Amino acid sequence: MRITCPNCNYSKQVNPAILPPNTTRATCPKCGESFDLPATEVIVGAKSQERVTKPVFPQPESMLHRQKEIDALPKAGFWIRVVATMLDGLIVFVLQFVLGLLLAMAGFAVGSGGTEEVSGLVMLFSYIIGFAYYIIFTGHCGQTPGKMAVRIKVIRTDGSEIGYGKATFREVVAKFISGIILGIGYLMVAFDEQKQGLHDRMSDTYVIKL
Repeated sequence: MRITCPNCNYSKQVNPAILPPNTTRATCPKCGESFDLPATEVIVGAKSQERVTKPVFPQPESMLHRQKEIDALPKAGFWIRVVATMLDGLIVFVLQFVLGLLLAMAGFAVGSGGTEEVSGLVMLFSYIIGFAYYIIFTGHCGQTPGKMAVRIKVIRTDGSEIGYGKATFREVVAKFISGIILGIGYLMVAFDEQKQGLHDRMSDTYVIKL
């Protein structure tokens, strides 16, 4: 088994057979720090049927402390998120209207199809603009312009940045599910201890106050 000092990360391979029975602590030869030995579990090889020990390391206290700090961050409540959504909705509407109008005018000018074809193209373009707006801004910095205005931000529950992949899942798939069940997924924000909607829980995100 390999024993690693949690203080200085000094690591050494040790044969469990040479350890005295019921040994639970060790002292690092490098930094002199005493620490608990990891528990071990027995693994049986699929082919050789050899019994070997695998160390099971406890989660470092620093990581647990960090997670507690993240869980304790002030979370954005229901109404402030409604305000941010309204601001974003207004911005998206203006973008869809202006760009959609330009696209329609260009379509009719070049004679690319009839009214129904151009209308369908404009509608598809509007959906793309809406999705791109939320995915790009949220994936880039966790904040859409609406969230920037009210000073709130989307982060992962481990405190890291959300990223484009997680933002795509949250803004498209998870929010669709939150909305399709009569909006209950959004209303969960008002009653959840950590102010998480269904889409937040599905994507492992918090919306925090800055």
